[in-house]
Amino acid sequence: MSYNKLVRDKIPDIIKENGEKPIIRILDDFEYKLELEKKLLEEYNEVLDSNGDSRLEELADMIEVISHLAGVEGASLDKVVEIANVKKSKRGGFQNKIYLIGVDNSN
Repeated sequence: MSYNKLVRDKIPDIIKENGEKPIIRILDDFEYKLELEKKLLEEYNEVLDSNGDSRLEELADMIEVISHLAGVEGASLDKVVEIANVKKSKRGGFQNKIYLIGVDNSN
């Protein structure tokens, strides 16, 4: 079977434990960033297709990918959260469920 995608670090060991042989290679930095971006999209789609506890699992997977994407940029997940908190204090969050229909510029 062919997968051609970034997987978590322990997946090759799990495959071996199942009596199969993983075929892997180590990505260079450029490929790694691209594959993390693809993985984020994959996890996003899995979030959309899930609910309940399963959705929480998928959201956790997104956080893991975001953490590694931050690392590629020389930062940490904590830094991303710090930036998110600053943006929230300046522009608000999404708690009030506000849906902007448009802006009337007619004055």
